[in-house]
Amino acid sequence: MEIIPFEPQYALDFQLLNEAWLKKYFVVEPYDSELLSRCEEVIIKPGGFIFFVKLEDQIIGTAAFIYKSKGIYELGKMAVKPNYQGNKIGQKLVRFMLSFAEKHHWSKIILYSSTLLKNALYIYQKYGFIEVPLEQNLPYNRSDIKMELALKQMQ
Repeated sequence: MEIIPFEPQYALDFQLLNEAWLKKYFVVEPYDSELLSRCEEVIIKPGGFIFFVKLEDQIIGTAAFIYKSKGIYELGKMAVKPNYQGNKIGQKLVRFMLSFAEKHHWSKIILYSSTLLKNALYIYQKYGFIEVPLEQNLPYNRSDIKMELALKQMQ
């Protein structure tokens, strides 16, 4: 298993993995559709990042960093194929994402989630994310919790 950066050939994998996850738990919202169907233009080009978990020749997981402002990114669009869930792939992906953010000296990572997703919230808390107040006009209707992680600044 390896974690690889975005390549255009995997854009459809990014979309399908996330749509499957969203349809299982919620619905695909308009903002989701925009991010998923035009990921290169909407996430990568403005300064974001997408990564994939690759096992042999198959993409089995993904996650993205969506640029918000200098040094601040949203962790989102994280999904693992159902038949690979329960193997701690999501945790490996979170560790990779946090390491990537620290290497780039970012100041903060935010995320939006739902309190219905107990396992996901447990993982985020395990890695130091704390709940912060939700703002108005959220990007996702399903979101009822916002979390953030302040990254240690390397001297």
